Amino acid sequence: MLDVTVAPAQKALDAEPAREGRAYEALVREIGEDGAREVREVFWSETAARLQQFRTLALAQHHGRIAREAHSLKSAAGTFGYVRLAALALTLEKTAERLGDVEFGDLLDLMDAAYAAARAQEPR
Repeated sequence: MLDVTVAPAQKALDAEPAREGRAYEALVREIGEDGAREVREVFWSETAARLQQFRTLALAQHHGRIAREAHSLKSAAGTFGYVRLAALALTLEKTAERLGDVEFGDLLDLMDAAYAAARAQEPR
């Protein structure tokens, strides 16, 4: 059943960069550097918590909630230009009802890796 996630997930992982800087620059133009920095910090905190929460939810009982959380993550990641993470969140959103537990775990591993890659590409 991994076919549900492998193709889109692999495309997301192959996409470079993990962070598309122009999205953040657009946000800075809209709300200023300080505001963008604060909102990004909230994103990091909420995303770390959301990724941990996914691992505590039983897929069979919570696929609707998982899909909604993945939708929110996709939107937030897209706002900041984290293209890998956004693509993987979209995959989870669209496939949550059809995933098995193993595929769900594999997709979460890919999302964790995309989150780490996005953090690593952040300017210091």
